[in-house]
Amino acid sequence: MSVVAPTLRLERSLLKQEFDVIIALDEVGRGALAGPVAVGAAVIDATCSRRRVPDGLRDSKLITERRRPEMAARAAGWVPASAVGWASAAEVDASGIMCALGLAASRAVQAVVDQGAALDRAVVILDGNHDYLSRVHPDPLVVRTVIKGDRDCASVSAASVIAKVARDGLMAELHPQHPAYQWDRNKGYASAEHRRAIREQGLSPLHRASWSIADAPTLF
Repeated sequence: MSVVAPTLRLERSLLKQEFDVIIALDEVGRGALAGPVAVGAAVIDATCSRRRVPDGLRDSKLITERRRPEMAARAAGWVPASAVGWASAAEVDASGIMCALGLAASRAVQAVVDQGAALDRAVVILDGNHDYLSRVHPDPLVVRTVIKGDRDCASVSAASVIAKVARDGLMAELHPQHPAYQWDRNKGYASAEHRRAIREQGLSPLHRASWSIADAPTLF
């Protein structure tokens, strides 16, 4: 079955209304056992909305691991600003996953603001059905949650693949510090090998210790 490519239909509609800027957000790492959660941000303005969506851009889950780095680079080059916000495993333990997602999203928004994106006439497209950002970000935001936004909205697809490549790269960099967990392969998710290493080695400082990790379902 062919996969329908994401479009800019929603983004163009929003830009024709009262908004000058769209900040699209998508998270990566929500279900991981180790490492940070990441939220990618991709900015769309009127000029960008008239450009052709990069060929092959999809939700990161629909792009092969081999092709993701190239696509992330193309996505970042397509939009006027992009960033990744992070919340650590310690922050997940301290505040819970939803608050940590909000922190990461807020940091991603602030990062694109620091690059020049203005919030006064901006709308945030947040993938999913829950606004975990507004109660965390220090400034008022207009947030629109979009179910399957990473599949249907090109801006959210761009944020998705940018965040995925950044987080996967970080987990690969962390692998030599804790090689038993094979983060270069599982990226911190609950593979059978990862869970076995946790039972044998215990938890590292980068694991989400507040979770019932030993009994977590295998995701790979």
